[in-house]
Amino acid sequence: MRLVLYQPDIPQNVGAAIRLGACLGVGIDIVEPCGFVFDDRRLRRAALDYGDLADLVRYPSWQAFTAARPAGRVILLSTRGRTRSVDFAFAADDRIVLGQESGGVPAGVFERADAVLRIPMVAAARSMNVVAAGAVALAEALRQTEGWPKA
Repeated sequence: MRLVLYQPDIPQNVGAAIRLGACLGVGIDIVEPCGFVFDDRRLRRAALDYGDLADLVRYPSWQAFTAARPAGRVILLSTRGRTRSVDFAFAADDRIVLGQESGGVPAGVFERADAVLRIPMVAAARSMNVVAAGAVALAEALRQTEGWPKA
């Protein structure tokens, strides 16, 4: 299982995702271009010293990601998803894709998804932080696939 950040534009969120992945033993894929210069200084504050523990792969584009990725479904989190994440049957090799903080994903990425899920929220809420949404989906996916770290 891997968490995929599609063209992220907030370095603190990337740092938080790196830390999340390192703590849960889940790989992180970054699909560029990012909306910031991808360097240690910008990421260190949120990632702390977890960067060395993370399984991080960067792809120069969505096309490079789809061409290079191994078998497994592309599972997109979106406020437009019809299926609740808690009602979905995850698999151990799923790629959970998080859209860009400022605008989600373009139609081509949306259409490429094998499933589009939404995180259940109260009706008055528009959306949650992208990494928080990723953590909610990862927790359910790891629970279902018994993929939690054994420590």
